[in-house]
Amino acid sequence: MALSYLQNFSLTGKLALVTGAARGIGLEIARAMAGSGAHVILNGRDPKALDIAVQELRKSGGDASAMPFDIADGAALKSAFADIAARHGRLDILVSNAGLRDRKLLQDFSDDDLQRMLDTNLIAPYRLAREAAALMLPQRSGRLIFVTSIAGRIARSGDAVYTGAKQGVTGMMRALAAEYGPQGITSNAIAPGGVATESNAAMLADPKIRAHFATRTPLGRWAEPAEIAGAAVFLASPAASYVNGHVLTVDGGMSIAM
Repeated sequence: MALSYLQNFSLTGKLALVTGAARGIGLEIARAMAGSGAHVILNGRDPKALDIAVQELRKSGGDASAMPFDIADGAALKSAFADIAARHGRLDILVSNAGLRDRKLLQDFSDDDLQRMLDTNLIAPYRLAREAAALMLPQRSGRLIFVTSIAGRIARSGDAVYTGAKQGVTGMMRALAAEYGPQGITSNAIAPGGVATESNAAMLADPKIRAHFATRTPLGRWAEPAEIAGAAVFLASPAASYVNGHVLTVDGGMSIAM
């Protein structure tokens, strides 16, 4: 009897690290990957929130653990990967999801504000990719997945720093696809559109902004965080073995609509 093609989407036996996984898109990606058979390490800055998320995933039958650290802290990040190496000896999937949003005009950013945004949204993904690849290179396989944004392709006023950082991550991802592809490591990105997350609560609470995004999107609504997770499972799975250097846009058609 032929094996089900669905096995090509299985992550059974894989070890995944998902940053920013205590809530929102990161938690849903962690939930989906655990539900697809992976052991998922959930990262975030709040140990209590991570423990709650891990317990929730375990209750539903998932295999998960918590690893609290701030991705913007280079020393803490390096120590976390040393811990992964010591405990597991490998890493199969990195989902660089954690990000920081500060919507305001460029003129209103201090140098410290700029550094904080770039440390989290641009420098940290470079460090995460470097440390993850160091664990993947000996096994000549792995998946680097970066959650960017359609803000890396289309822009709006009062969001220049975030938009520039996300476009920077996209450029890095494509370069890493060329750099690590020969070693069996693929590098891809997911670019969500408007997603109903806690970080977007203020926009969702504003009837004008909420209606604008819904009108601009052919599907006529914001995405739920869980609707981004399937893209991550696909890119991490054997079904995406020949997908490399690609930005998978999950925006309900917003970026292609007039």
